[in-house]
Amino acid sequence: AKDWEAELKRKPVSEWSGKTDTVCLIDWAEAYLDTVKVRFSNDTYIEKRTVFKNFFKVIGPETPVNKLTPAMVMNYIVQQSKERGGNCANKDRKNLVAGWNWGMTYLTPVLPGPNPCLVEKMPEKRYPRYVPPEQDFWKVYNFAEGQDKLMLTAFIYLGARRGEVFRMKWSDVDFPNSRVRLWTRKRKGGTLEPDWLPMTKELRKMLLWWWESRPVKESPFVFVCLNEGKFCEPHYGKPFTSRQHFLEKLCEKAGVKKFGFHGIRHLTASTLYKLGYGVSVIQIVLRHQSPNTTEGYLRRIGLESVRDALEDIVQADKAEVIAIGEMAKKKNGSVT
Repeated sequence: AKDWEAELKRKPVSEWSGKTDTVCLIDWAEAYLDTVKVRFSNDTYIEKRTVFKNFFKVIGPETPVNKLTPAMVMNYIVQQSKERGGNCANKDRKNLVAGWNWGMTYLTPVLPGPNPCLVEKMPEKRYPRYVPPEQDFWKVYNFAEGQDKLMLTAFIYLGARRGEVFRMKWSDVDFPNSRVRLWTRKRKGGTLEPDWLPMTKELRKMLLWWWESRPVKESPFVFVCLNEGKFCEPHYGKPFTSRQHFLEKLCEKAGVKKFGFHGIRHLTASTLYKLGYGVSVIQIVLRHQSPNTTEGYLRRIGLESVRDALEDIVQADKAEVIAIGEMAKKKNGSVT
């Protein structure tokens, strides 16, 4: 600041009021978050906003953008890795990289390159997502009633994401053609895009029942909050944004290990795989842009197939050894 002030005093007085091109990290963060809020889902906005809040606890928000170095970013990433784990640290890194890339194109003045957030990733410890056995899901399903049972029906027969089911409207339900439209933001650029999926007979039957018997007929949404408790009263008749303890309570009633909405999506994929359907069909059901994503869902099942194959090899080896032993016994005149 002193250097800047001294340099400014050397300039003519007429230039003292001129605007400097230097921006601070907080200017970059606010401009980027304004764009994210418009283009992406609220969950994405909250995630990126939280990253910047944590980032500015380590690196001052008033730091000029041209003073941010890879060493400073690496220090932050290492600290997050120690406190929250490698997975969380790398997610923060990804968001910072995306934000800086945006600033290098759209901010005025543009951010300097190369991107200082492109530091090395932290080691991760990945745990496989828990996918409930089919019998556990149906146990939970049998404990559900009314709208809750319909919601589980939609999840299992559509392989849908949580947000896609929560934002489903009656205008997305095409009874004449037996199909359902799901809207997703899981595409490049965060654009909300529609996908049509066929309605199974069971899903169609339950949707027709709910259309006729739903208590909040003025709502355009298929699934709305119907709890009338003190804390739920402001949300009555409004679409769900989250259902934190919904599945947890049903799992407790059914006496099975707890699983989440995304676990049901994985279960849909694994069930189709076990029934013999190929990756191309499952990719359409899950609405993945890349078959590689679908293969990731099926990797766990694939490993089980490999296990079976290896067991077959062991059994074949045993059979061959026994056969050779029997032949040797007969050749030597041995009697068992």
